[in-house]
Amino acid sequence: MKELLNNILKKWGDVVHLCIVIPMFILCAFAFGITLTPAVMFVKWVMELTSDQSLFIHSLSFALSLGAAFYIFAFTLILVLPFLNLVLFATPKPWRGPYYSVKVLPWYIHNGLTYLARFTVLEFMTPSPFNNLFYRLMRMKVGRHTQINSSHISDPALVVLGDEVTVGGSVSILAHYGQGGYLVLTPTVIEDKVTLGLKCSIMGGVHIGKGAKVLPHSVVLPKTKIGAGEIWAGVPAKKLSQEEVDALKNQRD
Repeated sequence: MKELLNNILKKWGDVVHLCIVIPMFILCAFAFGITLTPAVMFVKWVMELTSDQSLFIHSLSFALSLGAAFYIFAFTLILVLPFLNLVLFATPKPWRGPYYSVKVLPWYIHNGLTYLARFTVLEFMTPSPFNNLFYRLMRMKVGRHTQINSSHISDPALVVLGDEVTVGGSVSILAHYGQGGYLVLTPTVIEDKVTLGLKCSIMGGVHIGKGAKVLPHSVVLPKTKIGAGEIWAGVPAKKLSQEEVDALKNQRD
């Protein structure tokens, strides 16, 4: 049965993709509706409470309640989305195969829910304990005292961050990549005390050892292994020699 479904997905990929996108939009609309409910209830309560006040007080209360409602919505959303991820069994597992496959569906839903938070509210709570909470609820392993100053994270359930990791602004972390027409889902592991510089990209299957550094704007290609304490830079990123590290330090001085 699974093989038959995979053949249908492969042969009618574009049509099936459209059929998957529409339910995903419905799921997102449902998530928005559920998470907007407490915010709307709060605004209506404030409006009723101030209905007998002057026009200025009533209008000011309405405006302030709208501002507060956004954050009520935001905090509700980062709880509802992981719950939907759980009940829909949408936590992806390591896998390699065609893009159009039954195995891809959990990954597709998982990232869809993640991006829903990313493109709506996550930027407003990054960095803070709340974005760390969201990623943990989405099954990402986040160590103690780790700072995540980026919302550009895909496949959180396949990402591991150790203790005291510093994720710089707009860093991209993925646990997937495409290869020869196949989709590869593979864990990305970043060990303790690693520093990821501004806007660098960490791709699927990368393993970064304890205390290593990836300099800003670098691109670490899939399956790259970075040793403990090493410094990498460039596009694609490569290990810097001691002479290159000393030269960079001299430029800063």
